[in-house]
Formats: sequence, structure tokens, C-alpha cells
Amino acid sequence: MPKMKTNKGAAKRFKKTAGGIKYKHATKRHILTKRTTKNKRQLRPNAILPKCEVAAVVRMMPYA
Repeated sequence: MPKMKTNKGAAKRFKKTAGGIKYKHATKRHILTKRTTKNKRQLRPNAILPKCEVAAVVRMMPYA
């Protein structure tokens, strides 16, 4: 059986850790002047992926 391919887009966006799958929040790149300081601050820390999404990401990254 051939090796499974890793989805490279997913590999760049997600990192598997002991606590779960970590990712960065979206909408934090540019045009931030219209966002409030509170909103930008809340988007700052990395987030843990919800359980309902984990199976899909694990399928995309078989060797993570």
C-alpha cells in the first residue's frame, strides 16, 4: 500500500500538541484599523481546535 499524502495546506495551518490541535485565529493579517483593540487582543493567543473538527484535520495530516 502506498504512503498517504499529507495535505500541505493543513500542515502549515495546524500543529498537533499534547493538549489537542493548535491553530491561529483568522482575520489578523491586514485592515485591522476597523477592528477594536479588544477584538484584536482576543484573537492574539493560539486556539485549540474543537472536538468536532479534529477528525477532519487528523485525516489531512496522517503522520502528525
